[in-house]
Amino acid sequence: MNRTLALASFHSVSTISNWSVTLATAPRLSPPFLSIQLRRPSLFHLTPISHYTKKLSAVLAMDSSKACSVKELPVGLDEATEEEYASQSKLLQEFTSISSIDKAWIFKSDSGIGSQAMFSISQPNLLANKKRKFMLSSSISKESINNVNFQWAPFPVEMTGVSLFAPSPSGSKLLVIRNPENESPSQFEIWSSSQLEKEFMISQSVHGSVYADGWFEGISWNSDESLIAYVAEEPSPSKPSFDDQGYRKGAIKDKECSSWKAQGDWEEEWGECYAGKRQPALFVINVNSGKVEAVKGIAKSLSVGQVVWAPQVEGTEQYLVFVGWSADLRKLGIKYCYNRTCALYAVKAPLYKSEAAEFDLKSTEESTVVNLTQSISSAFFPQFSPDGKFLMFLSAKASVDSGAHSATDSLQRIDWPTGGKLCSSTKIIDVIPIVNCAEDGHLPGLYCSSFLSKPWLSDGCTMILSSYWHSCQVILSVNVISGKVLRISPADSDFSWNVLTLDGDNVIAVCSSPIDVPQIKYGCLVDKANNSTGWHWLNVSSPIFRCSEKVMSLLSSHQFSILQIPVKDVSDCLTKGAAKPFEAIFVSSKKNDGTDPLIVMLHGGPHSVSLSSFSKSSAFLSSIGYSLLIVNYRGSLGFGEEALQSLPGKIGSQDVNDVLTAIDYVIEKGLANPSKITVLGGSHGGFLTTHLIGQAPDKFVAAAVRNPVCNLSSMVGITDIPDWCYVESYGSNGKSIYAEAPSAEHLTHLYNKSPISHISKVKAPTLFLLGAQDLRVPVSNGLQYSRALKERGVETKVIMFPNDIHAIERPQSDFESFLNIGMWFKRYCQ
Repeated sequence: MNRTLALASFHSVSTISNWSVTLATAPRLSPPFLSIQLRRPSLFHLTPISHYTKKLSAVLAMDSSKACSVKELPVGLDEATEEEYASQSKLLQEFTSISSIDKAWIFKSDSGIGSQAMFSISQPNLLANKKRKFMLSSSISKESINNVNFQWAPFPVEMTGVSLFAPSPSGSKLLVIRNPENESPSQFEIWSSSQLEKEFMISQSVHGSVYADGWFEGISWNSDESLIAYVAEEPSPSKPSFDDQGYRKGAIKDKECSSWKAQGDWEEEWGECYAGKRQPALFVINVNSGKVEAVKGIAKSLSVGQVVWAPQVEGTEQYLVFVGWSADLRKLGIKYCYNRTCALYAVKAPLYKSEAAEFDLKSTEESTVVNLTQSISSAFFPQFSPDGKFLMFLSAKASVDSGAHSATDSLQRIDWPTGGKLCSSTKIIDVIPIVNCAEDGHLPGLYCSSFLSKPWLSDGCTMILSSYWHSCQVILSVNVISGKVLRISPADSDFSWNVLTLDGDNVIAVCSSPIDVPQIKYGCLVDKANNSTGWHWLNVSSPIFRCSEKVMSLLSSHQFSILQIPVKDVSDCLTKGAAKPFEAIFVSSKKNDGTDPLIVMLHGGPHSVSLSSFSKSSAFLSSIGYSLLIVNYRGSLGFGEEALQSLPGKIGSQDVNDVLTAIDYVIEKGLANPSKITVLGGSHGGFLTTHLIGQAPDKFVAAAVRNPVCNLSSMVGITDIPDWCYVESYGSNGKSIYAEAPSAEHLTHLYNKSPISHISKVKAPTLFLLGAQDLRVPVSNGLQYSRALKERGVETKVIMFPNDIHAIERPQSDFESFLNIGMWFKRYCQ
């Protein structure tokens, strides 16, 4: 910092205006030093500097005081926008602080009257940049068909440092697992209702961290609650060691300073979210002794997950059932990708025997692993019926066979052998087949992201699950014998519903909308005695989703609807399903007269869906003055397989046209101002966004993208899902022509399908939000596009999150993203 002080006020020198004194702050010099700069030296008479010491000190003190009062603004802000920035950040914090329910469990109370519920809740901790996890319990008493009472605990209990927890089937024990952040042991705790009963430290030489990713993750108690099967990283392989004499024989400790370990052979990983994670393997722990046994007989090439205990048949061996993913040449990215071949396997479990009241695990010899689903290309989420007669599972066969990263699911059943003799040629029964094109009002297909740990009603053959139904999530009951499917959440509701857990034959669920924070609901069969199919839903008062009066007031001033958008060029549709209308969720102020600025919001995938559920970030954007048009273009989940499969091979054209059709629809209805339209998308939504501002450059005043796909020809060589680039660009044929070394012809085709091929036409100022650790759409894609825009004189802004991956979901990063999106759009919608 340099500051020049004119000494004209110093009366002793008549020509002092030709002098200047510079106060310079030099690194590590305190106090600042003085340098005298002389101008026109022949015209002055110099008075000794000591004469001015006191006056100079006073002037410097005055200047220093003024400098301290000058506010240094953050980069990108000026005084005019700082107040708006502060106001928006405060409001966003109020939205961000709203809690979410992750899981719930129900246990029968000790008195036999009523039940106990336990809710796992999370809340962003912005200061720590982590999710805060805590538990909240409640006593439930159902007093009548029209009255249920939840008596909540006065305070939740924070689960600090907890990676996973799993109650035992009876509810008498709770397993708590704390994964280490370094090479320390994993910590297993067994809790009773009142105290810690057991604590075991599992060394890294046994296994690494326990998987808690929601996909490979699997924890299963056996029936007598003495054993737990789970999935963890296999122990680190032995690597060559060296010291000052060269190669060193024998194992060394990791922290020996006189030697070092070589890197060893590089091993393939499962891409995004799994960088640095070792192969998932299967283990069993005895909760009495703490002894851990690796399950033998599973091929090294098989990644395992989602383990469950098979029903125990007296006189036969005990089996574990798990999902196995095989990888031949390469492990392609598996996060969000259901098109990876997988199967259900059964393997003999390590056994125990009772001798003098002590339990010991016995290692099984190399046992045969039985593939239970050889006749189908995909099988996951195994779930046994209460009586052990059926093994249910989901299949993403449509996804695996077509190459689309996600598609319509099917629900399958295997009749479990009563004698315990397993066979790889077991018959697989379609309970809910793949739906290609449903009639109006009928199930559009099964789109289920998970099963409950206990999804069964008391009849033992009815499962309760959640599924996407167009732009909503709904709750279904499925009779696994007859295949009868019923929508049990209200059919006339545009809200989204998600089942949390079952209380006997009653359902505890949560429902929400884009303008309604989640609400716990309690569902009861209207007339269970007469096999009624009607369900009655009760409101449950809960402290979980409480938010500020300001947030509630803002939300109550808004409205939403689900729009049916007719396909523009039906003649181009090859299937009936592709010709059906698609949907868009429209959120606006109740006073909207078509003048509010509009944000067009586009989901990624492309085979995912934007649901009519509460989103804190979307609610924030609508609350600061924007209408939202959330488009579920053809290719989205929830609309049948024909509509979904109409998109691969047509990205950059069909999806772009669907979005433009939706925009024109709301403009024609007088719902949006055509001069104030912005567009926002991430991943494939970013692909669509950058296509739109290139193909329709006069339509949008601004754009924002999160980790966008901008150039498929450069992405294909560095992404963890190169097959995605082929399938979405070529259609299902892309699965067979995909190659690790694309030909020049393929690269040209990929480039022509990319937004960067339209970059010369782009006018819209564009905000880029990029995760530096993204393996899915590496950061170079967004940077190349942003630099090319800047080169052409288009205004851009780039925010880089150094520790974020594809989703940009770390609390601080997500917060900063949407705060900047709100400010960016406001700047161009004035």
